Amino acid sequence: MTNNPSPKSLCVFCGASNAVDKKFLDVGAEFGKLLADRKITLVYGGGDCGVMGAIANSTMKAQGHVTGVFPVSLRNIENEHQSLTEIIIVNTMHERKQCMFERSDAFIVFPGGFGTMDEMFEILTWKQLLLHDKPIVIFNYQNYWDPLIALMHSIIENKFAKTETATYFHVVTEMEQILDVLEGDTV
Repeated sequence: MTNNPSPKSLCVFCGASNAVDKKFLDVGAEFGKLLADRKITLVYGGGDCGVMGAIANSTMKAQGHVTGVFPVSLRNIENEHQSLTEIIIVNTMHERKQCMFERSDAFIVFPGGFGTMDEMFEILTWKQLLLHDKPIVIFNYQNYWDPLIALMHSIIENKFAKTETATYFHVVTEMEQILDVLEGDTV
């Protein structure tokens, strides 16, 4: 068992929809408080809605540091959060992902939609291409990501990705396991 120091900043990829079941918002809020309690900076997409907003609001309420990265192209679709510690406005989605990558020690994938998967697959692809070695943790809350995880294993089994790709990410089912994985206490 390897003990690594706690990350100073975590990028959370997650959904921006308010129409989701309240349980997703609640677990997001719980995680935000955990980040603040552990003095870990939240880095995220900068929105004020959905799981994104729940995590950010909870982190801020618990006196945590939150960095949002928001592309101007989204302003017609959603709003950037107005009360963050730091908001970085970028022009494109690609700039958003690059900025979030640069400011984060690790990546957590919470339940979300197509944008969440886009962010996760890009950061996983960058790891596969040896552009970084930062941890990636998929939080499979209440089995939300089961179909995606099955697809990822199928991709590997059918040799569209190398076998070691399965070691580039961790899947956890309990929120408390996220930081355990990041600190080297693998589950």
